[in-house]
Amino acid sequence: MTRPSHGTLHHVEIWVPDLDRAVASLGWLLESLGHTLFQSWEKGRSWRLGATYLVVEQSPALTADKHDRCRPGLNHLAFHVEDRPTVDALVAEAPRHGWTLMFADRHPHAGGPQTYAAYLENTDGFEVELVALDPAAPH
Repeated sequence: MTRPSHGTLHHVEIWVPDLDRAVASLGWLLESLGHTLFQSWEKGRSWRLGATYLVVEQSPALTADKHDRCRPGLNHLAFHVEDRPTVDALVAEAPRHGWTLMFADRHPHAGGPQTYAAYLENTDGFEVELVALDPAAPH
């Protein structure tokens, strides 16, 4: 592995109310996006892609049983996706893994006409955005 660039994200840790649900939804998504299982312990898992990894942990210190993306803190995670057909395939498969399509009336352009994306929310209230960048569009 090459040395990561200065300032590159090292890892993200998300506390979840139910590890099994997190593995079923977030684990499926991360592995579908090319992440590999990195660490596993009784109350947590992590997946790595390159030098960055994402942790889900069921902590006994949680103060709520569901994430509220509208409160201060994390709103959502956004992931680059290879292309539009891959976004569509993930959206089709997502409900089997605990995800619901958000903004269905504006999908796949809920982020605007220049963006092809899916916004998904899982059972525990975590949102992800799957973005296929249009090579012709300005970024």
